[in-house]
Amino acid sequence: MHIGFVVSMKVGLGQFIYREISALAQRGAKVSLFPTKHRRGLYNPRPEWHVEQWSIWSVLLSQPLRLASMPFRYLSVLCEALRYGAIVEFLLAAHFAQRLKQVDVIYATFGDKKLFVGYFGKRLLNKQLAVELHADEMYQSPNSRLFQAALAACDRIITVTEYNRELLRDRFGVDPSRVDVVRLFVDLDEYRPQKKFVVLIVGYFAERKGHEILFRAIKQLARDDVEVWVVGDGGAEQQSVDVRKIAADLGVESQVAFFGTLGGTALKAVYHACDVFCLPCRVDSQGCAEGFPTVLIEAMACGKPVVTTHHVEIPRIVEQIIVAENDVAGLAAALERVYASSELRTRMGERNRELAEQHFASQNIERTFELLAQLAENTSADNRHSELPPSVANKPSAVASQDAPAIVPLRAEPEPAGAAP
Repeated sequence: MHIGFVVSMKVGLGQFIYREISALAQRGAKVSLFPTKHRRGLYNPRPEWHVEQWSIWSVLLSQPLRLASMPFRYLSVLCEALRYGAIVEFLLAAHFAQRLKQVDVIYATFGDKKLFVGYFGKRLLNKQLAVELHADEMYQSPNSRLFQAALAACDRIITVTEYNRELLRDRFGVDPSRVDVVRLFVDLDEYRPQKKFVVLIVGYFAERKGHEILFRAIKQLARDDVEVWVVGDGGAEQQSVDVRKIAADLGVESQVAFFGTLGGTALKAVYHACDVFCLPCRVDSQGCAEGFPTVLIEAMACGKPVVTTHHVEIPRIVEQIIVAENDVAGLAAALERVYASSELRTRMGERNRELAEQHFASQNIERTFELLAQLAENTSADNRHSELPPSVANKPSAVASQDAPAIVPLRAEPEPAGAAP
């Protein structure tokens, strides 16, 4: 069975559409995609799926060929499209027609413009047409007259709820016997209750942050119930590392969840939700090291146990658990130790909160304020001095010490008359 899916790929495929197409492909269906829009996104077509790419010029240039190959039908359907005000959908369907000839069923994944393209494809080629209706298209159809005409032409109408079937009957006069209710599905083996031990790492994708060391330790740990949450991206790093590729190359991508950049409430939420924070810092290949990682401070302030490395200032603040830089086995053992004892995690978290209060409280910024205020005061004094006239600015102080002798200016004595010069 060869299915031609009329889909939108405005930002890739929708998650549940991707899931549905994948499941049908796994059951033996040959897949061809006919996108009304096409850009990459989170869920993209698999390599074995054919995607009928197009551009405005390719669509326009294909029309004379379609007219020449089926003149009467082309003109008849074109006139219908003009009556419905759907010329764009017609032109796209005509462009797809050459490839649509090869499919057994045209399947519109929504009842909006995708259905209209499928409808004109059916009218041009006399193919079987099925549509899956969800919700929006029944409440806010972009073309209500064409929507009803297309529904009437469908060989199979599928919707995801009983309520929708009743709505189709009551609002659009569709005979309920023509409508099949097929609810959405999930893979119940993939989506099931699971208790995960969450290791959180936050930071730019820089070599010195130690993502690779953490992933290698997770692989060595060999526990399916351990999951790594990665927050961050390349950021401002001039030489960022491809952390996603590292996870894939090491074969741990199924245990790594990438959250991108987070801030505010979202960032605090992952701190609070994790079981342990891990940042295996190291000196990178360029000789660069950390100062003191802000994310360690944040995790400690949230009362979380941390596992980190003997790196620059860190061991002067963090008491446990610290391992050597680049020590994969040591890091795996440390994570195993924290994993095994909730009591240890609680003790470490409480102590880390105390350390955060001791070393990283707001009095630190007060000290910075004082230092800057002193500089500002010095600058003001210098400015006041520079604004005085030079004769005054350079004049010695008129205020003399009480113990200093008074300075009496000398007065010239008059010379006697007739004195020799």
